Amino acid sequence: MNLQSHFILMSDYNQRMNNQFYRIVEELNNFDRTENRGAFFKSITGTLNHILVGDLIWLTRFSKHSDRYVSLATLSDLPKPNGLDDVIIPDFKLLFETRKKVDLLICKWLKSEVEENDFKMLFEYSNSKGVVSKRDFGELVSHLFNHQTHHRGQLSTLFTQMKLDIGGTDFLSEIPDHQA
Repeated sequence: MNLQSHFILMSDYNQRMNNQFYRIVEELNNFDRTENRGAFFKSITGTLNHILVGDLIWLTRFSKHSDRYVSLATLSDLPKPNGLDDVIIPDFKLLFETRKKVDLLICKWLKSEVEENDFKMLFEYSNSKGVVSKRDFGELVSHLFNHQTHHRGQLSTLFTQMKLDIGGTDFLSEIPDHQA
């Protein structure tokens, strides 16, 4: 397994899961989407926004890692979060459309612009408080996907409490079966 292939699978998984979760939320009324359910980001919409905020922050940082990352330049057309709890897109339909754009962007970036050696390099960035860090780029990309999965796990708990069937959520579905 090389990291690029792994992250491509993760981007496919991310895209599938986001679409699956958003399709469920799409069926809810606005009250159910925005009600404070005691989650860390309070509501379903708050949690979905937070996942997108995290993606936008990390992808904007990643855009500076290589001149080859031209697809990440389109991030400048999207909202700019100021904090991790920003509700940057309160309208659900626009949030869903933006989520789809970002998921396609992640897939394109990993499939056509990233090279395996990029993941072995150190990456220097500043966090939202201006603290500078220098970390392994591959681990940071892994964090991007882990962050999404973590918060979708919180959402799946909320959906279960609401008696909503979210379907299969295992990453296993993305891993090719070489037995067949």
